[in-house]
Amino acid sequence: MDHAAAAQLLDRIRKNMESCVYGKKEEIAWMLTALLAGGHVLIEDVPGTGKTQMVKALAMSIGGVFHRIQCNPDLLPTDITGVSIYHPKQEEFVFRPGPVMANLLLADEINRATTKTQSALLEAMEERRVSVDGATYELPHPFMLFATQNPIDFEGTYSLPEAQLDRFLMKIKLGYPDEASERRLVLEPSASRSAESLEPAATVEDVARMQKLAEGIHLDAGVADYMISIIRRTRSHASILLGASPRAGVALASAAKAYAFLQHRPFVLPDDVKAMAPLVLGHRLHVRSEARMQGATAASVLQDVLRQLPVPVGMER
Repeated sequence: MDHAAAAQLLDRIRKNMESCVYGKKEEIAWMLTALLAGGHVLIEDVPGTGKTQMVKALAMSIGGVFHRIQCNPDLLPTDITGVSIYHPKQEEFVFRPGPVMANLLLADEINRATTKTQSALLEAMEERRVSVDGATYELPHPFMLFATQNPIDFEGTYSLPEAQLDRFLMKIKLGYPDEASERRLVLEPSASRSAESLEPAATVEDVARMQKLAEGIHLDAGVADYMISIIRRTRSHASILLGASPRAGVALASAAKAYAFLQHRPFVLPDDVKAMAPLVLGHRLHVRSEARMQGATAASVLQDVLRQLPVPVGMER
């Protein structure tokens, strides 16, 4: 597969998603960036904004195995990873795989599951495998987790542990649709296609090949130094209690390459880094309580960091 063929496939996937998710072109671009980078995505917003619909639309558009978990406080870790069951006739334990054995796993309302159950996904997210009763099982390739989450201050939710948040490539918010899109939803509800009715626009093999192409996008040493400066500045900023980890730097580079690939460019620009930094780093930063009391947020601190750091000379668009 060459870059031109990949661009055509991505355009078909994008159109597929836009046919059932109105007014979210930028958010769809972020989802496709995560797809190209092979990273996991946390989607946080209030109920009814189309989080699940968007993930389903992407899943149906790329074919492959898709499973969904509806998270709740009663969900057990083995409900996700699978369980070994004794088979009387064979006189041995047989592994019954859980829904994690998929190319794309949707964990709906992940913050309604207990922290113990949430932690069952850590190995799958990082190493693309699960361990059950001493045995290790590889996950299908590619494997991606898309988790939806309601705001933490809603009743009946649990905060995600920092170790798990750091394994999400990016965290995005959908927000409410614009007025024109919402009017269309109200007046023409039947015009919007259900995600289940979408025909695949690509295969998981196509996705794997596109991920390889995106991984090969050129990252100039100057742009890499710019990324590292951003990461390190978050650790020393006066308003930040916990800055970005080394894993965050790798994630930012991967996302910037994928975003450049989505823009049909063979190299990464500082603008790509600026576009991805809030999505990749925002959920990894912990703002000091005194700074929060003064109105500081992870997003505002990141903007402050980006304003302070000089853009590599000769790389501005």
